Amino acid sequence: MNRRPNILFIMADDHAAKAISAYNPRLLQTPNIDRIAEGGKRLDHCYVTNSICTPSRASILTGTYNHVNGVTTLVTLLDNRWPNVAKSLQAGGYATAMFGKWHLGEGPRHCPTGFDAWRVLPDQGAYFDPEMIGPEGLNYYRGYATDLITDHCLEWLGARDRDRPFFLMCHHKAPHRPFSPAPRHARLFEDKSIPVPESFDDDYKNRARAAAAAKMRVRVDMNYDDLGLAWPEGLAQAWSEEMGWPERAKVPEDPTDLVLFDRNSGERFTFGSKHELDHFKYQRYIKRYLRTVIGIDENVGRLLDWLEEDGIAEDTIVIYTSDQGFFLGEHGWFDKRFIYEESLQMPFLIRYPAGFGPGVVDAIATNVDFAPTFLDYAGLAVPSYMQGRSLRPVLEGRVPRDWPQVAYHRYWMHKDAIHNAFAHYGIRDQGHKLIYWYNEALDQPGARQGDEPPEWELFDCVADPLELVNVFRDPAKANVLRDMLAKLDAKIAEIGDTPAHDTAAVLAELDQAG
Repeated sequence: MNRRPNILFIMADDHAAKAISAYNPRLLQTPNIDRIAEGGKRLDHCYVTNSICTPSRASILTGTYNHVNGVTTLVTLLDNRWPNVAKSLQAGGYATAMFGKWHLGEGPRHCPTGFDAWRVLPDQGAYFDPEMIGPEGLNYYRGYATDLITDHCLEWLGARDRDRPFFLMCHHKAPHRPFSPAPRHARLFEDKSIPVPESFDDDYKNRARAAAAAKMRVRVDMNYDDLGLAWPEGLAQAWSEEMGWPERAKVPEDPTDLVLFDRNSGERFTFGSKHELDHFKYQRYIKRYLRTVIGIDENVGRLLDWLEEDGIAEDTIVIYTSDQGFFLGEHGWFDKRFIYEESLQMPFLIRYPAGFGPGVVDAIATNVDFAPTFLDYAGLAVPSYMQGRSLRPVLEGRVPRDWPQVAYHRYWMHKDAIHNAFAHYGIRDQGHKLIYWYNEALDQPGARQGDEPPEWELFDCVADPLELVNVFRDPAKANVLRDMLAKLDAKIAEIGDTPAHDTAAVLAELDQAG
């Protein structure tokens, strides 16, 4: 491999691994995304270090945890004067570009840096006819965001400096809430009933308080916009206290005399029971979500086809991932934030024909490992400030003996105004997951202080993959718990985070209780 590879990094927003057929062929077919897996590697244990958009993006770009890069919540922004992987690649001779969702702030101190070309959506951006910000300022573009972002990428690829390898970040807004598909996909799955997940009726027993307190239940917390419904005008229920806009008011829970209308077709819906209404909401949600994913898959195909037609597919690393996972009705939820598996797992598919063949990687990886991996394959030094490790030896079948088979996650935005998700941190190894709900705001922007006591959870990820039974106080798991506490303490010390727990006190309390 004398030539340095091109790097095409395609990232969706809130794309659950279960909604990619390379991971789960039963829910949805994604033939173009699967092309990456078929010719490359599928990582089955890739985890996010903070399951929320802005902090995850900061970790991907910098290779650092959020207590280091300072982007801990949705309302903390990235200081663009700091180093990042694009700056390193740019300085190392790469042509660099970024198109799509940025979500790390706007203006001179927060706009993208390290990119020769960039054009990004302001804040969350719009699905239809979006405005985009670039070095030339703000412009409006007619069309559907997923198509337009791909258009910008293809235009740049065609005009790039061919004497240099490229690093292109293609960041889709989709399938982020409100799950808006392209009109051409509006009627997909119309005659299909999609089964609810096994844990959809979770009662949250034997779990920390955070599970029952979260405001992200499909039954209760989805709004008119999420479900593609016309919202009532001039009614008290049409106001959202959290978000302020009528279309984002929550759809009522009581089916009595409730009439709903599809906002595009005008189709009328009534309900004979709460069960019928609950499952109507799920079907509306999951179908809109999956339709939106289909638009991504089509556009991934456009990019892969272009690489092949241009003759550079062999020498191009292509990655498909998401900024975090997402609940697709598991535990009755949508959204993310939690360390629970559906939210924690990031899909990660990577293809590099000149570098390695197809296969499945079982080793644990996290989003702080992405930047060092890019630099390693580019033949550039990994800066000392980066906290992740290059995935290259893992991808090439040479897993180091000292590979860290532990993922650390920390969510800082305690009791956020919209979802009321509690602050916590924890670790996931190959067999178990330990979670500490410290439940404090810690003066973090966007966090709100409450009076919830701290709690612990321990899950056996092999015997209990749905994470329904907290075994923290199970005497049979005493040795596992001690081992996981030691791993948690070691990881926190390694990355320089500040613990909110006292392991000695925890063990003393358990010994006394036992």
